[in-house]
Amino acid sequence: MAIRNYRPITPGTRTRVASDFSEITGRGRERGLVIAKHRRKGRNNRGVITCRHRGGGHKRLYRIVDFRRDKHGVIAKVAAIHYDPHRNARLALLFYADGEKRYILAPAGIELGQQVISGPDSPIETGNALPLAAIPLGSSVHNVELYAGRGGQMVRTAGASAQVVAKEGDYVALKLPSTEVRLVRRECYATVGEVGNSEVRNTSLGKAGRKRWLGRRPEVRGSVMNPCDHPHGGGEGRAPIGRAGPVTPWGKPALGYKTRKRNKPSNRFVLRKRRRVSKRSRGGRDS
Repeated sequence: MAIRNYRPITPGTRTRVASDFSEITGRGRERGLVIAKHRRKGRNNRGVITCRHRGGGHKRLYRIVDFRRDKHGVIAKVAAIHYDPHRNARLALLFYADGEKRYILAPAGIELGQQVISGPDSPIETGNALPLAAIPLGSSVHNVELYAGRGGQMVRTAGASAQVVAKEGDYVALKLPSTEVRLVRRECYATVGEVGNSEVRNTSLGKAGRKRWLGRRPEVRGSVMNPCDHPHGGGEGRAPIGRAGPVTPWGKPALGYKTRKRNKPSNRFVLRKRRRVSKRSRGGRDS
């Protein structure tokens, strides 16, 4: 993937940085692998907004992605690289030897015509899916299962990869992109390599309208609201928060407050916690 800069002929193109989509080989979509999906717009079954700042956006069809990679021993050929509007990674369209077609997350470096396969005896090559027990130490993997047979749930974003750092008994230790080191059952499957389209982190939307196209509505700082709308609101002019620290619209601590349960059952699988990065250091704004 490469990124494209624009000449500043309009305010929206002055800071816009976008993908050039040079890696996309198929302009359309595989008809049998897309379904219509109702967009909830941040509302629950009663129509009440439970997640703010969502709604609008362009229509989308959901691509059915094979996260399980359960066609073991069947060779597949990469027929095309497609765009997916629901994720920042690209999709690789596979044509299996038995005639079936499936989408998978496109790994970095995958090429048209390349053959991929899944199963415990598969070679250690980019795009192949194997149990963690069969993957050598130091290898990079993505699309990692948390429970055997459920399908990949971790390390699926563009440019992400986990590293196999140790094996002991029934578990394999993985160093995740967050720097957390976690134990995963040895029979869980993962795909060799890292997810492609890593340059997406260098892109910039350039204008608020493009965010609306993606289904995101505007956010407003709490300090400019009224007291009835946010705990930070009210006062004359630019008033301070008026509390010991920033809070959410519902009065809960924000910006760095840990919300993970102390006695969560999966804590015993975490060997080293992730590096803590506060919202302020990431450029986060007032809630």
